[in-house]
Amino acid sequence: MTTSSSGPTKTFSRLARQLTAVAAVCASTASFAATWPDHPITLMMGFSAGSGVDVIARGIQEPLQEALGVPVVIDYRPGAGGNLASAAVARAAPDGYTLLLGTAATHGINPAIYKDLPFDVEDDFTPIAPLVDVSNVLTINPKVIDVNTVGEFIAEVKANPDKYYFASTGVGTGTQLAFEEFNAKAGLKMVHVPYKGGPEALQSVVKGETCCIFNQVQTVLGQHKAGTVRLLGVSTAKRIDVVKEIPTISEQAIEGFDSYIWFGLFGPKGMNPELVARINQAATQALQNPEVVKRLVSTGNTVHVSSPEVFRDLVHENRSKWAGVVEAAGLTPQ
Repeated sequence: MTTSSSGPTKTFSRLARQLTAVAAVCASTASFAATWPDHPITLMMGFSAGSGVDVIARGIQEPLQEALGVPVVIDYRPGAGGNLASAAVARAAPDGYTLLLGTAATHGINPAIYKDLPFDVEDDFTPIAPLVDVSNVLTINPKVIDVNTVGEFIAEVKANPDKYYFASTGVGTGTQLAFEEFNAKAGLKMVHVPYKGGPEALQSVVKGETCCIFNQVQTVLGQHKAGTVRLLGVSTAKRIDVVKEIPTISEQAIEGFDSYIWFGLFGPKGMNPELVARINQAATQALQNPEVVKRLVSTGNTVHVSSPEVFRDLVHENRSKWAGVVEAAGLTPQ
């Protein structure tokens, strides 16, 4: 009787073809990574030109171009709290040519505010590099609530619980939730007045329509310098260089209080780890430029450099944190 060898032979041939295919893919990937980038990179931005987020985008654009050797083009896709830009990047090819300027709002707050997002902020993106952290600052109109410290503010609002209203840039936005986090830890209950955007919300405080707002340092600096508002306390654990004279909330009234908004680079899921490492390295190089650091710090930002892995952990932790703030504030997902 003759034993056929076709089975083992076919199995070996199939395995050989599979190994060859894998080797070809690896070689192609390595070749692509070696030649990347060879044309402009698009940086998607989910907020309008001139916004606080745009300050970060433009601050990093030129140094990132220099580090990568190709133009970085900002593509503005404002709307839905940054979700339109996020959705576009989630659908993009993971080739390193389409990136997202994400924030604590797009990847931390929005999952708790929007119940039907067309993407998952963790599973559908590749965290690449953090860029900066931005402190919020408790900002008041002293003609409406004449206090000089965070402790005095808390005591005054507790004594007059129905008298004072706080402004925000809209329901479920970072400015509302920053104040909600503060109120929860300070034991306050205040009336929330949402506005259409940052300028309108801040002007409501300046005009005395509301007493106060929790906003990014860079947003209130102009009014602070003009003397139309008073800054009571910054939200981060450490003071901010551009307003060193303003103590932290933790120093004054709520020990351990540390809240901030971060900005960072994301790509679509499935990006080549080598590309991720190269973009992270380019961002790190850009953020180590003394002129870049000076420019960012002058508007109230703190440079934040870390690995993609550490950034991924930050996104996960932040998502959980803001979900808790949203629940405690009694907000219903839209």
